[in-house]
Amino acid sequence: MYKGLRVILKVSQFYEIKASYCGIVKSRRRVRSKMDIELKSRENPVVTKLDSPEFKSIFTPEVQELKALFEKYQYEIRIAGGAVRDLLLGQKPTDLDFATTATPQQMKHMFTSENIRMINMNGEKHGTITPRINDKENFEVTTLRVDMITDGRHAEVEFTTDWKLDANRRDLTINSMFLGFDGSVYDYFFGYEDLQKRRVAFVGDPDVRVKEDYLRIMRYFRFYGKISESPDNHEENTLRVLKNNVDGLQNISGERIWVELKKTLQGKFAGNLLKTMLDVGVGQFIGLPLNPDIEQLNTVLKRGEHLGLHPMSYLAALLKDIDEVTVLYSRLKFSGYDRDMAYFLVEHRGEKNSKDRPLLPYEKLVLNAKIKQKNAVEYVQEVLKYRGEGDLLRQFINWQIPHFPVSGQTLKENGVPPGKMYGPIINKLKDIWIENEYKQTSDDLVKFIPSIIDDFERQKKLNKSK
Repeated sequence: MYKGLRVILKVSQFYEIKASYCGIVKSRRRVRSKMDIELKSRENPVVTKLDSPEFKSIFTPEVQELKALFEKYQYEIRIAGGAVRDLLLGQKPTDLDFATTATPQQMKHMFTSENIRMINMNGEKHGTITPRINDKENFEVTTLRVDMITDGRHAEVEFTTDWKLDANRRDLTINSMFLGFDGSVYDYFFGYEDLQKRRVAFVGDPDVRVKEDYLRIMRYFRFYGKISESPDNHEENTLRVLKNNVDGLQNISGERIWVELKKTLQGKFAGNLLKTMLDVGVGQFIGLPLNPDIEQLNTVLKRGEHLGLHPMSYLAALLKDIDEVTVLYSRLKFSGYDRDMAYFLVEHRGEKNSKDRPLLPYEKLVLNAKIKQKNAVEYVQEVLKYRGEGDLLRQFINWQIPHFPVSGQTLKENGVPPGKMYGPIINKLKDIWIENEYKQTSDDLVKFIPSIIDDFERQKKLNKSK
């Protein structure tokens, strides 16, 4: 067994109770199960050497500057995690994270000596320093580390210079690889083979990995949607482990859960993965009702998933009313835009009766909206996707929003005294204008003002006589 792992094993056989600011939190030292102890790894970790256009494209002047800096001070640095995975898939990574043998103090000394500004120092206790290179690009550089104590959310770390130990603490094999600046891919735990097979597997014992950070339950599904070529090729043992640990999600913040869940619902097999998540029991711990509306979700998937559903459509399908939207929002803390979309979907997803002008009810939703018109347009488009109304969706996208020709100034110019009547009069004129397919001009519409006022007055007298 590898010597570095043996050291950790000596301190991994007991639990400790640790006081925290928020109360007493049960923490435990990093545990090694029999499966972890017997975990195979490569003696020679270099599995291939990249020379692709995608790899060459990452060498911006700022990356070159960072590389030269670490070479000058003789610290080893490699690209880590997701960028390596993406490059092996032939994709240009959206961002780069780096790992290094330099400690945070050594990095701070180096960057200070070179007059390089460092930002966001919150990550220092976990080994992350963020230099801003050429005052243009920020890079997160993290010292190689081992998670010594975990509570299912956070970890206390110990720094190391051993790349294998750092790879061993990571969640999935496909995320545990490193990339040298010469293109060498370092893979200790066979993530390279798993990536080729489109297999999503934890490093070592999945039960231990999940207990170290319960958010890994959500991350498993996100990366399954990113990597796998089939919606239902999960390994039974992995799902069993997720199910056995799912209650740990109750201690994970809603914001962190939503980051992972939203990406899952934006990826492949979103509907299938959501149902698998529900099968393993995720729902009640992320704000979904105990009895989510699976039948409605299946209906929405069948008729609308090919139209490119927004993440909120998948979730709204599981909710019966706006109260359940409120509960979900209070747990996940998604944006106000997403919250209002969920409310809108639940309120307007029902059948609309308008045989002669089937688009009319949706036009009204935009023209009578109390929210930003741009948002209303996007919400209506999502309702049509949710309902599987592909033809209506295309018509709606091509619909030119007409300009309502009457304003408060128009009423004033036509003798209506300012007051509470303005709103009802404008709403009534707008209804007339909409029903007549937006053909009337301002002059046409103001002719209705006297009769509208008379109707209001008669209704007012009638209400008083009751």
